[in-house]
Amino acid sequence: MATSFKTLTQNNKVTSKTLLHENIPITGTLVSGTYAVASSGREENLKTFSHGMFQSVYDYPYVSSSANHIFDITNGFSTTGSSVSASAATNIVSQVSKKVNIYNQMAQVLAGYTTSSTVRRFDEDGQLDGESGNKIDNAIFINFSRLLVKDEIKKGSFSMKLGTHAAYATPFNTITTITDSDSTSSFKINSPAGEYGILYNGASKVGLLYYQAGVAVLTSSVFGGSVILEGGTNTSESLFTGSTIDTYADAFRHRVQNISFNNTTELNSTIYFCKANNTEFNYSSNPTYLSGSKIRVKTNPGTYEVGNHPRAYVTTVGLYSHDNELLAVAKLSEPLRKDPTNELTLRVRLDY
Repeated sequence: MATSFKTLTQNNKVTSKTLLHENIPITGTLVSGTYAVASSGREENLKTFSHGMFQSVYDYPYVSSSANHIFDITNGFSTTGSSVSASAATNIVSQVSKKVNIYNQMAQVLAGYTTSSTVRRFDEDGQLDGESGNKIDNAIFINFSRLLVKDEIKKGSFSMKLGTHAAYATPFNTITTITDSDSTSSFKINSPAGEYGILYNGASKVGLLYYQAGVAVLTSSVFGGSVILEGGTNTSESLFTGSTIDTYADAFRHRVQNISFNNTTELNSTIYFCKANNTEFNYSSNPTYLSGSKIRVKTNPGTYEVGNHPRAYVTTVGLYSHDNELLAVAKLSEPLRKDPTNELTLRVRLDY
């Protein structure tokens, strides 16, 4: 333990921020079902719930301790602009009331409220109250796991490939690629959930991507009205409004070829420059440093370097609070010799 302290001033420290990125590839085979069908009739890496309001997708059978949660998928609509009326809430099969609640919940968190205190609808242009723009009233929500997103999705890195061929058995004969490539410099900041960008299919706007929240919002028309999603009997819109959330999620996952993006980890650092001048820290607090109340290294006759001056080896740097409470410890990779003939400047970095 140190026997003396040296005060660090503002000139002895500097702060920095580093953004670390990791590529996240999500293959379509994993999303649509890779593992053997369980007794429930569903893939073992797909978890459904009795409430039927969303599905959870894992990278491994979810009962395993090795499984990692990838994303949740659900859908909902607004009673203001959707073709489905709120009066149809008694329709248990299509889960109308649940879909309305899901849309409102997601809109409250991601879009916020209008000036008249009503829930704001999703807008494909990111427009606010009183501004023109087409609304996303039938929405597909993909909530990515924080394990994958980390602090946020990197702007301009998102890509999702969907099969939009009419035949259900061969969906990938036609591929639609959805990206946020225009969002690097033109992202929106008027969301209570942080920054978000517009998702494009070519020149067509098909959704929104909320970077810090890790949520993709797609319009249900992303497939086109003539695309068959399930069993050759339902079109995109009729399946969206007339089936359960689980059924629609199954149909949507069937058409996901792959999803990829780069996540972002924000690494904040404070760097302390700990300086030991030639007259400082030349002694050790180790009891063996003394012999008979004398410095051991000075009891041996010899050269100027060994015999006439104390010598110590620096192995550890401790950072203390104003009341001398130890807050952090930095270990050197190897001991550094310190005596009156030299000076040291040690760079200590704290990451958080």
